[in-house]
Amino acid sequence: MAPVANESTAHADGRVGRRIENYTAFWQKDISKEGEQDTENRLTNYVDVINGYYDGATGLYEYGWGTSFHFSRYYKGESFYQALARHEHYLAFKMNLKPGMRVLDVGCGIGGPAREIAQFADVQIVGLNNNEFQVGRARKLTKRAGLEDQITYIVGDFMKLVDQFGENSFDAVYAIEATVHAPSWEGVYSQIQRVLKPGGVFGVYEWCMTDRWDPSIPSHKEVAHGIEIGNGIPEMRPLAKAREAILKVGFDIEHEEDLAERPDPIPWYYPLEGDIRKAQTLWDVFTVWRMSNSGKFVTHHGLWLIEKLGIVPKGTWEVGETLKIAADALVKSGREKLFTPMYLVVARKPAHN
Repeated sequence: MAPVANESTAHADGRVGRRIENYTAFWQKDISKEGEQDTENRLTNYVDVINGYYDGATGLYEYGWGTSFHFSRYYKGESFYQALARHEHYLAFKMNLKPGMRVLDVGCGIGGPAREIAQFADVQIVGLNNNEFQVGRARKLTKRAGLEDQITYIVGDFMKLVDQFGENSFDAVYAIEATVHAPSWEGVYSQIQRVLKPGGVFGVYEWCMTDRWDPSIPSHKEVAHGIEIGNGIPEMRPLAKAREAILKVGFDIEHEEDLAERPDPIPWYYPLEGDIRKAQTLWDVFTVWRMSNSGKFVTHHGLWLIEKLGIVPKGTWEVGETLKIAADALVKSGREKLFTPMYLVVARKPAHN
């Protein structure tokens, strides 16, 4: 039976204690016991899976990563935050976003990319997220940046975009490492296609297992399992299925590339390795340190303490422990080219159906 969130434990900021506590129950602790019924359970209850994870992990993300919850490529000497912004700018550039466009950010997190792209491309953005806590954080940070007239946020389900906005409502839609949380790519891409105006553009950085990944190999299956439980993902899927789903729902692909295949001297996963010798700037030393053994030790015990003191909801520490699993799985799969967080696709809705 799937864990059920108990709304009576809701906090004023939108987080729900019971679903944080229940989060890890969606996976078998012993991977050898994982079956199709576990995957189906997560897919059916994707809203609880996603919200349980982000209710517990959002504060940790901000502490360790800032306000843009995604990976990026790196140039030598480029700071961590510059690289994140450049990754966002590159998507806006490839989509050819123009001033005044109405743009939907699907799975907007706490609004880091929306604020960056709104200023970079001078567009109007609607950020959609099914997590109330993250939407609250996004609104506060956007008001602090003075961008509340340019960006708005809505609590909603990306599997029900048409119900939320109606068809043909946006000039452009983008999703940055978000639609991997959907129970099916075809379902979420279909919703995106329908809310786009005819001729509208869709840009996505998708999380996928690459063609090198073979789930019949135990170590490959294990690394996908680690990515899932450590990132609130019901099911990891291969890149070929993402491409197939985009085409099946009626998009024309204008550009596609796995940016992780670029011969970059600095890999996208380097901040997770915890090796401060690889930090590109002085400030990045602290960012990288947080994933070192000593950094993890401080986070492990510090988070345990503040949970005991009631500063963060019960269950946050356990969700935090899954982030260690995620980091190990992401580094391993990145080194072996089994996984990419940056399968870039720019696709267009036909001007005439």
